[in-house]
Amino acid sequence: MTQQAATQQTTNSHSLFNRRTLWVLFLSAVVIRVISLGLYPLMDTTEARYGEMARLMVETGNWLTPQFDYNVPFWGKPPLFTWMSATGIELFGVNEFAVRMPHWLAGVLAIGVTAFLAKRLKLDALISSVVLATTGVFAISAGAVMTDMALTLGMAVAMTGFYLCWLDAEKNAGAPHKWGYFGFIGLAIGLLAKGPVAIVIFGLAVFPWMVIQHGIIGAFVELWKRFPLVKGSLLMLVIAVPWYALAEQATPGFIDYFIVGEHFKRFVVSGWEGDLYGSAHDEPRGKIWLFWLSSAAPWSIVLPLLFIRSGKSLKEVSQRYDGAMSFAMLWLISPMILFTFAGNILPAYVLPGVPALGILIAMLVKEQDQKWFKGVAAVIPVLLIGAVIFLNLGKADTRSDRAIFENIEAELPSFYVGKRPFSGQFYSSGQALKVESDDEIESQRFYLIGKRSKVVDYIETHQLDCQLEFKAKTKRMVYLCDQSYDQSLMVSSTQ
Repeated sequence: MTQQAATQQTTNSHSLFNRRTLWVLFLSAVVIRVISLGLYPLMDTTEARYGEMARLMVETGNWLTPQFDYNVPFWGKPPLFTWMSATGIELFGVNEFAVRMPHWLAGVLAIGVTAFLAKRLKLDALISSVVLATTGVFAISAGAVMTDMALTLGMAVAMTGFYLCWLDAEKNAGAPHKWGYFGFIGLAIGLLAKGPVAIVIFGLAVFPWMVIQHGIIGAFVELWKRFPLVKGSLLMLVIAVPWYALAEQATPGFIDYFIVGEHFKRFVVSGWEGDLYGSAHDEPRGKIWLFWLSSAAPWSIVLPLLFIRSGKSLKEVSQRYDGAMSFAMLWLISPMILFTFAGNILPAYVLPGVPALGILIAMLVKEQDQKWFKGVAAVIPVLLIGAVIFLNLGKADTRSDRAIFENIEAELPSFYVGKRPFSGQFYSSGQALKVESDDEIESQRFYLIGKRSKVVDYIETHQLDCQLEFKAKTKRMVYLCDQSYDQSLMVSSTQ
């Protein structure tokens, strides 16, 4: 081996960047996030709603059908996210860390899968991991009680399995490879995380890429030759379909609502009113691209600049990685393609494509980029620390009723007058009930919770003796009412 070749081999076997710096950046982002999981309450509506559904799953022992409330099935999403948080509750009890930790773990696994793909591409896996861990939407979602991180993990597994199957089959005379089954397992995870939309996002990335590589006819030929389409599809269905069948059997109507409503009407019917669990969003068409620019910051800003800087050398970089650059680009933009003409969207919908951001940036950075790369990667950990401090200074209490149940006697019954938030359900362990204006409360001593005007109206209507106990930052008032005295001696106080 010549000296030049040895030097080149040594260079290729080490990162372009300082390893210690990369590890500090990566661990800072990951550790800060896991430490933060139990430091602020579940906030309404999404986190508290899904956290309460997990608590209900554990309390009722019904692991088949997620429940929106006692005996009210939740048809809006498959159960994987609920299973995750419910498992956390089984392990750690009913608390914020328990319901968030499995989603953080899913984020770590997604980083690991993406890093493995980067390594197979002879990229710096640690650079891709740093990028992913310090992307805004990923860092927030890795530890938020949502459906999106489970879907992102499934898509990372599916995309990695597909690409490695294609790559290894090319090296082995087109024989279908075991990595194809790994990809179908990823699609099964997606089906249980968010439904058929996972297959749609996957197809929007994979099929155009196959056409680019092999032409339209060749794409179908190579898919059949290189991938275990029949056995892999059966594996995917065996994993995912039994739950769908059992869920429909347990609560008839689920399939029609979830497949037709959630996967068609939600995206094509502006302001869809069939949503059983909230109000549909109505954003301008194409806004998903703006969501990506803001949610995937700071790296969504860095990536276009790296492409511009690469200029004429971009084609050379693409050829060096066996078509992986175009594959990663299609993976990155596939969620935005799907939701470009949808109005009912959220910023987190860009998340399934975010792992590709780490792959692309690892392809494009150079040794001289170390200084600014470190600065950009440090932004999210610093913001996470600031966000946790900000939330603990009281901001979180404006969107959660945790403080209410920390300041009242747990043994006394509680009743919401008007809206009962999911945080109230979660932090009361499902014991806080909702009353209408004409409902009679039979308890002798109890709490009334709600907006002041609604609670006062209820007190006056029912001639109750109540004292103001607590003012929550959610603008809800807590009154302690006592009906144990002789009515003739009662003096109502609602001041």
